[in-house]
Amino acid sequence: MEELNPFKIAQKQLDEAAEIMELDPATHAMLREPMRTMIVSIPVKMDDGTTKVFKGFRVQYNDARGPTKGGLRWHPEENIDTVRALAAWMTWKTAVVDIPYGGGKGGVICNPKEMSDAEKERLARGWVRAVGRFIGPEKDVPAPDVYTTPQIMAWMMDEYSKIVGYNAPGVITGKPLEIGGSKGRADATARGGMYVLREAAKCCGVPLKENEGKMHKSYLELEKLEETTPSEHPVTVAIQGYGNAGKFAHLLIKKMFRNAKVVAVSDSKGGIYVEDGLQYSKTMEVKQNTGSVTNYPGAQQITNEELLEMEVDILVPAALENVIRGDNADKIKAKIILELANGPTTPEADEILHKNGVMVLPDFLANAGGVTVSYFEWVQNINGYYWEFEEVYEKLDKKMSQAFWDVYNTQKEYFDKGKDIHMRAAAYIVSIQRVADAMKIRGWT
Repeated sequence: MEELNPFKIAQKQLDEAAEIMELDPATHAMLREPMRTMIVSIPVKMDDGTTKVFKGFRVQYNDARGPTKGGLRWHPEENIDTVRALAAWMTWKTAVVDIPYGGGKGGVICNPKEMSDAEKERLARGWVRAVGRFIGPEKDVPAPDVYTTPQIMAWMMDEYSKIVGYNAPGVITGKPLEIGGSKGRADATARGGMYVLREAAKCCGVPLKENEGKMHKSYLELEKLEETTPSEHPVTVAIQGYGNAGKFAHLLIKKMFRNAKVVAVSDSKGGIYVEDGLQYSKTMEVKQNTGSVTNYPGAQQITNEELLEMEVDILVPAALENVIRGDNADKIKAKIILELANGPTTPEADEILHKNGVMVLPDFLANAGGVTVSYFEWVQNINGYYWEFEEVYEKLDKKMSQAFWDVYNTQKEYFDKGKDIHMRAAAYIVSIQRVADAMKIRGWT
């Protein structure tokens, strides 16, 4: 039975890369565990007059390259191992795109779906009071994640500003535009993935055609463009998960590439398949009006498992972790897997996919667009000068494209040395080397 504990998976991935690159034992030991783990109790006065105590976490994994950076998740099943794993992956994510951050992550065990806005605000402010001494623009910069929103980030920024006595927008990213958020943040995760996908397609025989002039248009502009069915050698795509990353992936793939066709999508209730391609506007309308993509008229019903195993060129897991495992990896037929979700592929599956010639664009490379634009937001906050959509997207394109080629060239370099490594191992090597170099130069090892 495969080990599916997320932190043990993160450690195993690190261990494999460390062995390949012959990392020195002291650096390896330091990188296997977080530098700092906080577990806090947050008392919140509920609307019925009772006080409920929530358990919260903040993990600061490594800050050798800069302030730790990472989202804050509110989920009834949140746990410390998931938070530690995500903090580790954030360390590699910020390093692979070469931005001056370390990695962190936070969580609170709660069910925000059962809480009023007033209760959420009190919880948000309580979390900041609990960890306020350990976060800040030059220490640790949180951001939204599962079930947290720009509004929650706004409350947190305001509470921190009250604590320090001055307006401090740079303490947190993912904020509303009105109080220092960045244009381009909403679709940054999916858009960054598109830039990586475009570069990857050049290397593995997938004839993805860039739609000239569309790569740096805002999603608001792209939504207005008329939808067409590709007539020239369509590249087929399946997307598992239709949350923020999945829905924007659908829009951007359709509009940024002139010959791409999204034939299947899914959410927690199931999936749908349409041979001629799914219209983005219709899919969104169905999702918003009925709560699930499965009500798309005339679509063939499929399961999430069947979606993963479809005959498509590109597979985009954009939902849960551990969906591609040792027991189903052999059934994957896609040529490229673009991991917009965190941790969708297990180490055992990685080996099988690589052996079968599937190019996996690993999560901490493929979905690093979000943290990259969060970095841009932080930079804009510090300077008090804000950029338009096009400038954000141009800078994001440059960062993500360079990151892909850094990883791809590292894979080639090791292949030339007689080590046939997959893309995830190559991405780890790039990231670990950058963190290790910073640790060494600072005198830590």
